[in-house]
Amino acid sequence: MGVTLDNLSLGYDRHTAVSGLSGRFATGSLTAVVGPNGSGKSTLLMALAGHLQPLTGSIDRDGVQASQIAYLPQAHGLDLKFPLRILDLISLGFIGRRGLLGGLDVKDRDRLAAAVTAVGLQGLERRPIGAVSGGQLQRALFARVLVQDAQLVLLDEPFNGIDARTAEDLGELMAGWPAQGRTVIAVLHDLDLARRLCPNTLVLAREKVAWGPSDEALVQESLSRANRLAATWLQDDVPIAARQDLTA
Repeated sequence: MGVTLDNLSLGYDRHTAVSGLSGRFATGSLTAVVGPNGSGKSTLLMALAGHLQPLTGSIDRDGVQASQIAYLPQAHGLDLKFPLRILDLISLGFIGRRGLLGGLDVKDRDRLAAAVTAVGLQGLERRPIGAVSGGQLQRALFARVLVQDAQLVLLDEPFNGIDARTAEDLGELMAGWPAQGRTVIAVLHDLDLARRLCPNTLVLAREKVAWGPSDEALVQESLSRANRLAATWLQDDVPIAARQDLTA
C-alpha cells in the first residue's frame, strides 16, 4: 500500500506544525523523514498512524485499516514496573488480528518464535520488561512490529538511546521490510544512517524542503534551507538550546 498526502496541514490548538505537504510514499518503499527539532516529523507520523486529524488537506492510505498499521512512537510509554514479560510484549502485536482475548494458533506461535529469533532475544522471552536493557527492549518492540505483519510501518527515532550493535541489527531488519511489500516511514536524526539504509528521504521543516531519492534530497542546499527555516521559528516554540541543526 502507498500513502498519498494532498496539501496536508497538521497542528494543535490552531498552531500549525506541518503546512501544505503533498507527495506520495510508494508501496514497498523505505523513506527517512529528517529535519531540525520542531519541524513536524513526529506530528506527521502521528497523523499517518491516524492519531491526529488534518487541519486541512488529506491522507489517502489506499484503504489500509488501522490494524494494518504498526506505529512505534519515540517514547514507548510502557510501565516498566508492570509484570509483563518480553514474550507478552511481543505477543501484543497479534491484537489487531486476534483481539485482546484471542488465543494464538500454531501458525501464530511459529511466527512469534521467528520474531524472537529475528531480533536476537532467544533466552530472554520470559524476562520482565523492566529487567532488560534499553536495547533489548527496543528489540522486543521491533519483534512486536514483526508479528503484527503490518502493511504500513511507522518508526519515530527507532535507534535513539540504544547501543551501536542493536542499532545496526535493527537497521538491517528495517531495511529488509520493503522487500516484503511493507511501506516503511522512519523519522531519523542520523543523516548517515538515512543515506545508508533509506533509498528515499523527506526533508521536513514544517513544510516540504526536499522529497525524493536520498542522494538527491540530502544535499547541503536542502539541509541549509531547512536550518534557515528553523531559525525563523519562535524561541518559545522550540528553545534555541534544544534545536538540532542538520549538517551534511
